[in-house]
Amino acid sequence: MGFGQAPILDNVSLQVEEGERICLIGRNGEGKTTLMKMIYGQIEPLSGQITRKPGLEIGMLEQTVPIGLKGTVFHAVSEGLGRRGQLLQDYHDVSRQLAENPARQVMEKLNRLQHELETQDAWHVHLQVDTVISHLKLNADAPVDTLSAGLKRRVLLARALVLEPDILLLDEPTNHLDVDSIVWLEEFLLKYPGTLIFVTHDRMFLRKLSTRIINIDRGSLTSWQCDYDTFLKRRQNQLDAELSEQKLFDKKLAQEETWIRTGIRARRTRNEGRVRQLLKMRQIRRQRRETLGKVRFAMHEAQMSGELVIDVQEVSFAYPDTAPQTSSPKIIDNLTTAIMRGDKIGIIGPNGSGKTTLLKILLGILKPTEGTVKLGTRLEISYFDQLHAQLDETKAVWENVADGYSVIMLNGKERNVVGYLQDFLFTPEQARNLVQHLSGGERNRLLLARLFAKPSNVLVLDEPTNDLDMETLELLEELLIDYKGTVLLVSHDRAFLNNVVTGTLVLEGKGRVSEFVGGYDDWKALQPSQETQPVLTPGKKDKEKPPSEDKAAAKKKLSYKQQKELDQIQTGIEQNEQELSELQRQMTQPSFYKQPSDVIAKVAARIQELENQNEQLFARWEQLEQ
Repeated sequence: MGFGQAPILDNVSLQVEEGERICLIGRNGEGKTTLMKMIYGQIEPLSGQITRKPGLEIGMLEQTVPIGLKGTVFHAVSEGLGRRGQLLQDYHDVSRQLAENPARQVMEKLNRLQHELETQDAWHVHLQVDTVISHLKLNADAPVDTLSAGLKRRVLLARALVLEPDILLLDEPTNHLDVDSIVWLEEFLLKYPGTLIFVTHDRMFLRKLSTRIINIDRGSLTSWQCDYDTFLKRRQNQLDAELSEQKLFDKKLAQEETWIRTGIRARRTRNEGRVRQLLKMRQIRRQRRETLGKVRFAMHEAQMSGELVIDVQEVSFAYPDTAPQTSSPKIIDNLTTAIMRGDKIGIIGPNGSGKTTLLKILLGILKPTEGTVKLGTRLEISYFDQLHAQLDETKAVWENVADGYSVIMLNGKERNVVGYLQDFLFTPEQARNLVQHLSGGERNRLLLARLFAKPSNVLVLDEPTNDLDMETLELLEELLIDYKGTVLLVSHDRAFLNNVVTGTLVLEGKGRVSEFVGGYDDWKALQPSQETQPVLTPGKKDKEKPPSEDKAAAKKKLSYKQQKELDQIQTGIEQNEQELSELQRQMTQPSFYKQPSDVIAKVAARIQELENQNEQLFARWEQLEQ
């Protein structure tokens, strides 16, 4: 299969067995989506054949949202279920009519539909539709055409899941899902009775689900019956062996080219077999497809910011309510925190909980309803917007990097914009194309190129991982880990959060924002201890609950600021102990007491001061440990 240039898929063969869970891996543009569309039957190969089992049903979730979706969410999800789907839609509509108008004819119509649903054995499907809609946090009665692109994708995911086809094809199913929805989807797919073929950048999702990995590289498919981590090692070994073979081949080709150029001597020997072999080697070398270069991220770092980056004191926020005599629910309620230079803070929460709103409050873009937000000094902020609003689709790719300038300054050196874009795997031809022709992954790479071309000491990243291939994602991770500035990161990619962030802010609903040390796994491990204790029933006396339990229930996880204080206390005690040890060693020397009395008194006073400091530090340490 190809689209005018080198074949995307070149003479490939693949056999899919019943019950497999196959993950397709490869760079953006290598043909993962093309292969899925060919399996689905949406496009036909230029050569070769695809054989499907008779009666095979295949369902697919595409990466892009089709235009023209109509009806309610319930209608869109139940579409494709044939007669049963139409019955479900009618039953849902009539049930809603009955709630508004309990007339006799409406009740009779509902009874007829109930009877037909029973004869068609459609109740199980109805439960499945309701369950999927509920877990994907969709409103069954909402008109689909009014939803955002992200919610429309969730509707399409729900439709693909309820169909329960023999083969389910999922192209980036975790995009636009929050963490709870991703965890539910993992559990759902683990129990899925059919065959699963999926593309994902979420490594936790991949590790949990896949039983087989298909790698697409330079038009070829290779199959790996192993887990993802083993695949990475084996693929690297394969690439190293391939490189060694190519070096040997190129060395021999160079020797043969030298031989043929000797001219008369070569013709005199009349070694026609050797000449034919050389021509064959030239053909092989011309057909060789080189591995794509790696993305090379280079960050333009600004001068260091002040020690304190953002100070938040008792902040609450609610959007103004347009209805009279009502108040909007608080998105953030009484948040106090401090973000210091070098902190890498992850922000986690369900879709719609206010993660982007919290970012804007932290950056001073939105003013809090209550409390104060103070920004530190010498801040140079770069913002990655998940909606790509910073990109102008009517301009060329290179024009979006440096606001129309052809040259950028990167760490004191001038670079041509087109050359800089090649570090992000954009060819010169792509750099001159309009942004509107780019795929989702290419847009994300372009936004990263724009972001890193500007000096910064605070990076704000709102869902940067969507549509990026694994290799680019891992390189971005390495860059953020080494970044000396401050990072604020909104992401549903659990592995990405675990590897990058040092602290986490979790929006738990009803305005509550909790603070934890570490990434997603650290937060998740503490969930049992964070559960709310049951409220005493009226009439029961407090003495029925031992005071020790009250204290245990009141215990809280250290905030990020408290954890930092604890680390500083430990360091302070160690430093004091070292100084004490040195001063006490001096006092054991006979020559010490030959010094003037004021020097001796000063050392003795310092020893007393250090001991008092340590006593206070140990007391505070004990409080924090409790």
